[in-house]
Amino acid sequence: MLLRTFGWSFAVTAAGLAFAAWQWGWEAFGIVLILSILEISLSFDNAVVNAGILKKMNAFWQRVFLTLGILIAVFGMRLVFPVVIVAISAKVGPVEAVQLALDDPDRYQDLVTDAHPAIAAFGGMFLLMIFLDFILEDRDIRWLAWLERPLARLGKIDMLGVCLALIALLATAMTFATHAHVSTGNADKTATVLLSGVAGLITYLVVGGLSAHFEDRLEEEEEHEHEEEKARAQGEPVSAVALAGKAAFFLFLYLEVLDASFSFDGVIGAFAITNHIFWMALGLGVGAMYVRSLTVYLVRQGTLDDYVYLEHGAHYAIGALAAILLITIQHQISEIITGLIGVVLIAASFLASVRRNKALEASGADEVTPDDKAEVPSGV
Repeated sequence: MLLRTFGWSFAVTAAGLAFAAWQWGWEAFGIVLILSILEISLSFDNAVVNAGILKKMNAFWQRVFLTLGILIAVFGMRLVFPVVIVAISAKVGPVEAVQLALDDPDRYQDLVTDAHPAIAAFGGMFLLMIFLDFILEDRDIRWLAWLERPLARLGKIDMLGVCLALIALLATAMTFATHAHVSTGNADKTATVLLSGVAGLITYLVVGGLSAHFEDRLEEEEEHEHEEEKARAQGEPVSAVALAGKAAFFLFLYLEVLDASFSFDGVIGAFAITNHIFWMALGLGVGAMYVRSLTVYLVRQGTLDDYVYLEHGAHYAIGALAAILLITIQHQISEIITGLIGVVLIAASFLASVRRNKALEASGADEVTPDDKAEVPSGV
């Protein structure tokens, strides 16, 4: 099971590291390895959230996620995306941007860094909406009940998540403008932060809304399972197949946008380690392979069902990452801190899930939540 799921990741790692050592030497080997570890540590929460969505897809769409999806993740976000950012910032063509990356890596890094406020605003708002939609929803299972219970009550207010996200964006832009000392160029950047943040919010609402719509339609179809089985015996209607296809497609699209938002911090953080575009793409691409494989592994093992607080921990990590992205518009934060926050939150949620499972086993109950811990026998 482990080899089948991670086999391609192991193969790509070996091939990538060997190619780096053969083409550029041992320095490149070490940097590619470091970048791979950086990407995995920064994106573990991405894998947990992805798994929660991917488990709703069938085996076919899981394969699409691992094939077409990995091509988009590796070549689109880890190689093409930095080039596009530089091409837009420097107002040059893609070929010239690649040439700039090869001939003048310091200038290339400066251009990407200059575009960071827009990138961080877009990704920060997208991830913030994911966190807010999760934390403001009423759930049967709560990890931090003292926090989640009152927030769930507030979540009954229509569009509260959007309002909170816009307030956060406005506060970020105003803070950025205040520290920018009101020059013309910085005023333009402030406007760019606002526009990029709104674009991130709109992207979430459109892609997330379409995904939720078709997912709900698919669940409605599944509620009529007996009728569908009868229909299959007579030949399944084309409309039912189309519905499932649209539902899976928009969930897949949502996953790709989600992965793109998660990759922003990894791409920007990679410049702290190297300016070499191909070393960066190779290292982050290897890490992205493991994130993809880990996602599928979590789905096939049913890990999210066994450890019910993992999804909570991942969403708290998303909230932390969103806040970090918005803060980095004005202040630099170490990638070590970014990665450790996610790891700590997920580890804490995993340990809480283990304690919950032990409490369930000891009490013989079917369900234990933080709200009814008092009912669990003492000493558990």
